[in-house]
Amino acid sequence: CRPTNRRPRPCGPPAPQAATRASRQGSVIAVTYTRTKPGIFDKYIQYLAGPYKTNLEAQKAAGIVLDYGIYTSEPRTPADHDLMLTIVYRNWGALDNLADRADAVVNKALSSTPDQRSQQSIDRGAMRESLGSRTYQQLTLK
Repeated sequence: CRPTNRRPRPCGPPAPQAATRASRQGSVIAVTYTRTKPGIFDKYIQYLAGPYKTNLEAQKAAGIVLDYGIYTSEPRTPADHDLMLTIVYRNWGALDNLADRADAVVNKALSSTPDQRSQQSIDRGAMRESLGSRTYQQLTLK
């Protein structure tokens, strides 16, 4: 078995025929785990309600993303996240050339250039720490 660059590929016997599968592959969700810096939670939420939401609403209108969400929970440990940011895509193929398709939409929606967005990313770094991300695919049971 050889893993592909993005899609998980289980090792073992060949997959059963589609007619006998108990599930269908659904949308793909990218999850980013974030911890806000002490005393900055509300300020970071303001950013999410502003440029972040504008960006994703524009991508949603352009058909690049299906949906997005923001979830909070109490960290279980000092190293745990307090926010999860999710973005839902139609399928794995929707991630192909994603930056190329999204840049024009984001530039227009935010009235900014890639260089300006890079500076904004640096500014966000002062408010939060990204703890990593994972990409999941929904399986719908038949």
